[in-house]
Amino acid sequence: MTINKFAILSIALSTFFISCNDDSDTMDLESDYSNGILITGEGSGAITGSITFVPQDLSTPSQLIYKTENDSELGTHLQSMAFSDTRAYISVDNQHTITVVDRYSFKEIAKINSQLEHPRYMTVVGTKGYSTNWGSTAVDTDDFIAVIDLNSNTVEKTISVGLGPERIIARDGKLYISHKGAFDVNNIVSVIDIETEAVVEITVGDKPDELFFDANGNLFVLSEGAVEYDSNWNVIGNTLGSIAKINSQTNTVMTTINFGDEEHPSLLEIDGDNLYYFLNTEVYTLKTSDTSLPTTPLIETGGIYGMAIRDNQLYSIVASFSTLSDLNVYDLSSKSLIETLEVGVAASKIYFND
Repeated sequence: MTINKFAILSIALSTFFISCNDDSDTMDLESDYSNGILITGEGSGAITGSITFVPQDLSTPSQLIYKTENDSELGTHLQSMAFSDTRAYISVDNQHTITVVDRYSFKEIAKINSQLEHPRYMTVVGTKGYSTNWGSTAVDTDDFIAVIDLNSNTVEKTISVGLGPERIIARDGKLYISHKGAFDVNNIVSVIDIETEAVVEITVGDKPDELFFDANGNLFVLSEGAVEYDSNWNVIGNTLGSIAKINSQTNTVMTTINFGDEEHPSLLEIDGDNLYYFLNTEVYTLKTSDTSLPTTPLIETGGIYGMAIRDNQLYSIVASFSTLSDLNVYDLSSKSLIETLEVGVAASKIYFND
């Protein structure tokens, strides 16, 4: 698709969004985006990254809420959001920027655009933010964690880490980072002591992405596994996807559950003692104590790009990179689709803004 076509599509989508807002109760400058669901859209081509607000009752969504409140664009690719008690931090990869907004009004507070390089994900610990950053595509040793002073909204220092840091979570004074590998492949989880900045690496499967703690402090990591190619980009093999259970006290892998050859799972979620993941066109579930994979799926969803679980409901995203995406909501007891709503272009991440 040419740039001109993307420009035309962008104008058309803007008109559509304005029309939608005109037909509904448009929020004014004192908008309240609490008690609902925030959906980030990566954007695509000439179409900006965006954020959609879905009310808790799953009524009419409000599109482009950042643009509505600030009369400006976020740009592509909007990778993720992180939250403090009162603020949201929007990481936009290609803009090398983290935009700080009030998490309930979405009014902009600041832009952090110095000392960042492809910011991916961020977590908040007290008055500090920790942002994973990919470095140059030509260098495998310049990836880092940016340490951000949240009072001044400035990067105060960086911590060097291995190739392709992705998701980041915090627990008990430590940071846990999955290294999917950026433009290559990696197979480690980094553990950083926040006080000393000492880094320990744990080997897991290829392309680790989502990671969560259970109630007992065990760390679960989903690794997608990698597709291997020859010099002519012919597929010559696959490495195994897996779910690793890690003892966070000793930084050792307790158990690893491997998937079959050519199976590449994604979108791990945790809810209580249940793990959920997506494979092919279906969502599966298993207990955190299980040592083998389920043989039957929980629910058929078709191809999805994002997923979240809450209150016995599955929220999944069928992404479109040229027009609005679909948010599908399923009741997990009946395994039935209860609602479909339109959300942003290339929608991917789901957040509950309580």
